[in-house]
Parts: sequence; C-alpha cells; structure tokens
Amino acid sequence: MIVATAMLAWVATPAQGQNGLNAPFSQYGIGQCDLPYNIPAIAGMGGIGLTRSANNMINPFNPASYATIEKESFIFDMGLNIEMSTLKDKNQSLYDADGNIGYLYFGLPLTKWWKTAFGLMPYSDVNYQSVHEQSSPVFGDMKTIYEGTGGVAQLFWGHGFNIIGGHDATKPALRGGFNVNLLYGKLTRALTYDFLANDTTYFMDSRRQKDTYVRNFTFDFGLQYDQPLGEKYLLTLGATLRPHQKMNVRDNALVYTFVTYGGSEYMRDTIFPHGGDSEYKSTLEQAMEVGLGVSLTRNDRWRVAAEGNIAPWKGMKYEENSQVQIFGASPLRYNDFYRFAVGVQLLGDPKESRYLRRVSYSAGFHTESGKLALQTSDGKDYTLGSWGIGAGIALPMRKGRSVMNLTVSYNSFGDKDLLKRNTVMVGISLGSCESWFVKRKYN
Repeated sequence: MIVATAMLAWVATPAQGQNGLNAPFSQYGIGQCDLPYNIPAIAGMGGIGLTRSANNMINPFNPASYATIEKESFIFDMGLNIEMSTLKDKNQSLYDADGNIGYLYFGLPLTKWWKTAFGLMPYSDVNYQSVHEQSSPVFGDMKTIYEGTGGVAQLFWGHGFNIIGGHDATKPALRGGFNVNLLYGKLTRALTYDFLANDTTYFMDSRRQKDTYVRNFTFDFGLQYDQPLGEKYLLTLGATLRPHQKMNVRDNALVYTFVTYGGSEYMRDTIFPHGGDSEYKSTLEQAMEVGLGVSLTRNDRWRVAAEGNIAPWKGMKYEENSQVQIFGASPLRYNDFYRFAVGVQLLGDPKESRYLRRVSYSAGFHTESGKLALQTSDGKDYTLGSWGIGAGIALPMRKGRSVMNLTVSYNSFGDKDLLKRNTVMVGISLGSCESWFVKRKYN
C-alpha cells in the first residue's frame, strides 16, 4: 500500500510541474535535466553508471545491468532528494531549497537468462520566475514577468539478458539489454507585460503563453562485459547507445490582452490565434549519444571506474514549427556535448560479522561541456558546462541483500559572468531485494 501511494504521488508531480527550485536555465528547450546526478546511488560515485550492476539495485543507465538480478528475487528501489541551490550573478545571489521523490524502480527475473525492470524517474524540469522592471517616458513604468512550470517524466520498461556466462565472477560474462522509454509531461511558459499606469487606454496588459505537451517513446541499448584477471581482479566494460530519433510534440499557444479588477484577471482581446487553431506541431529531436565505461574490482574489496559520453548536442533539441514566434527568436544553440566521470568505491564484505565492515563507501567527480549554449542580447556567446563531486555510504540491511544509500553531492553549472547555479543535493535511496518466488518445501 505504501509503495502504491508513493507511486501515485510521484506520477502526479510531472502533471503539476512544481519543483520549488527556481531554475532560470530551464526556460530553454524542454527544461533542465539533472540525470544521473539526482539518483542517489549513482551520484555517490560521481555519476558512474555504465559499469554498475548489483543484485539489490536497478541501474537504468545501462539496461544490461538488469541481467544481474538474482533468480527468485524481487527488487524495489526508491530514492528521495533534498536540493539546496544558490543562484549567483554579478550583483546578487538567491538561495532556495526543495525536496521530492527522486525515482521508483522495480525489477524481477522472467527466466534464468532474462530479467526485466520498470520504473519512473524525472527527465527534465521547468520552474522559473523573474521580474524585469523598467520605465519609459512613452509607456511609463512597466514590469515584464517571465515564468514557467512543468516537467517531463520518464517511464521505462527494460530488459536484460545473460548472453554469455552468469553470476560466476571467476568466468567471463557478457550481458545485453534495452529500455523502452515513454517521455510524458506538460511544460507551461508565459511572458507577461504589466503596465503600472492607471490609464491603460493605449497600453494594455498582455500575456504570451504556450503549453507544450510531450508524449513520445524513445529507446536505448547497453552492453556489459566482465573479464576476470587472475584470482583477484575483475575488469568490467560498459557501453550504451541512444539512437537518433525525431519526434513530434503538441504546442498550444495564446497571446491576449487582459484587465485586472479586484485582484482577478479578465481576458480582453485575443491577438493569437486570429480565429484559427491555437494548436500546432513542433519537433523534438533526440541526438545519438554513445557512452563507454571501464571499471576494475579487486576481490570485492574496492572498485575504481571511469566513463564518458559524447553526443552531437545535449539532451533533446526542441524546434518550434509555428510561423509566429510566441516568445521571439530563441538564444539557445545546440553544441557538441561531452561528459567524463571517475569514481572509487570501497566495498564492504557481506560475510563479515561486524556491521561496519559490511558498509561500503564511494566518491567521485564529473565534468560536462556543452550542456547549454546561449547568445545574449549584446552578442556574446556562452557555452555553459558543469562539474561536480559526490560521496556516499551504503548501509546493508537484512544480511546484505537490501541496502540503504546515503549520498551528498555538489554541482556547479553556468558561467560567473552570466549566471551560476551551485547545488548541494542530499539523497537517500533504499534498494530492497526480497525472495518472492521461492516455493516452500515441507516434509
């Protein structure tokens, strides 16, 4: 009942599109994407995910990892996040904080060689509000209000396969898998011109608003290969592919003037559409992205890993197909995207009688380039990237089959000459691995 209630609450979140953090950069494209650093178990190792697999966690960032789910078991993986963010420009800073359910994952075996997983996680978020005040001898005092809400969630159904080998770490093993993803959500952006003079005969308050509805399927694929090196070491290689895909999204735009009486707004005249349909189709284009990773494990005592991703542009490329630019020309440009991460993990021994010796510790670092590119009104180009660090502790529960992850990470995104967003994220996740399919035997 608790799991069902949590899932229903999480599913409702993208539809409402409310995240307490003010994120000005989310006004571009389909919003700001924090994956994979908002997933506690991944963030604790600096974002390392391409070579990660375990029998008590779900790792959707490489679907081949599902193949390590043990037979006769059921995995429930849930994460929570608390974010504390500071926005800084040359003149001022703003602090904000928020907490939310990060994700819900489930996994189980279908056969000895075929495992499946499904779940929900946030893909992108739109949440910003800013006010620009100005005065002119022509129209007097005026406020321009920029605001946006909404988000896109990702529902996935993944499959992992043991192609060669299995759970025996002394022999080579090859795993493969794929995810079928449904991206869904609503993004609302608005631009309001508020004339503060009492006489609005010549200058009327007006608003430009656009709702974007995302309902699209995407796919991604993954491989993992384990190669024992002697009796002490295990080398793991990971690879992922997100193919290029061009999709359609539905936009609904409205430009109108309004008057305010008694604190309520009343529409006055419709400027767009001119007696036609306010809906039109726009384009959402997913770049081809390739990820490669490598990790080295020694006797289940420690692990070091590195990985990288490259794509012709970051995330989803959104292009408005209306002849009327509702918000004018966009300053957003799409550059090549590069990501690199390194991490280390000290692994606890589940056979140890002392609890502290069963605890695992992790830390990591990541850097990204080309995450967002903008051209400001003065003609300057900014290619914005990010970097961050993370650390985590994994606390075993129930003889090591279930685990609780506590992580803290720091991420810096933006440019000090434009706007910089520094975020501290505290995460907690629970990976519960239970034996649900065991047939009890009685004498």
